[in-house]
Amino acid sequence: MALKKALILVDRGNKSKNEQIEVLFNPSEYGLETSNHYNWQKVPGLSMPIGQFVTGNTSTLTFDLFFDTYEKQTDVREYTRKISGLLDVEKELHAPPVCRFVWGSLDFKGIVQKVTQTFTMFLDTGIPVRAKLKVTFNSWYTKKEQLQTIPRHSADRTKQKMLKQGEELWMVAAEEYQDPTLWREIAKANRIDNPARLQTGRSITVPRLD
Repeated sequence: MALKKALILVDRGNKSKNEQIEVLFNPSEYGLETSNHYNWQKVPGLSMPIGQFVTGNTSTLTFDLFFDTYEKQTDVREYTRKISGLLDVEKELHAPPVCRFVWGSLDFKGIVQKVTQTFTMFLDTGIPVRAKLKVTFNSWYTKKEQLQTIPRHSADRTKQKMLKQGEELWMVAAEEYQDPTLWREIAKANRIDNPARLQTGRSITVPRLD
């Protein structure tokens, strides 16, 4: 039984323009990298800093794709351009398209962050007929999609919190919403004009996320 071919599904912001790219040869392996970002605070008297979770980093998918058109005697770039072209800005999106790399149980949604092309065989005319592409995908999801998938115990209800020494609104947002960029929601709910001037011990309202 032949192995199912890996696919790259391209969302160009218009269903009539969406594209499906089938690879010529499945990759022999792929790598997945995930990590988190912490803010490390040094506290006098402690043997190590205290880690404050800030946010998760984007996941990264890397793999190599091989292309060979020697038997057909055609330009291999006819195929490689379909992959490298995913870095181009779409006119309607004003950004490169969001893609999905689908192969078996792997379904990775993201944007193509980097493509490195290496051409290794040529016709007498200089036309390349064999190439290897190292492709890097970065995961990409909207804020709404992320809020729906991350479980939260405090974002769905309003609560009161007392500020600790050195605590800033972005830290509160990271702790309560798992998203430090939502600190403006807290500032707005508490009528805080200058978040850089916060009094230790002040009671603030952490609003419910809509």
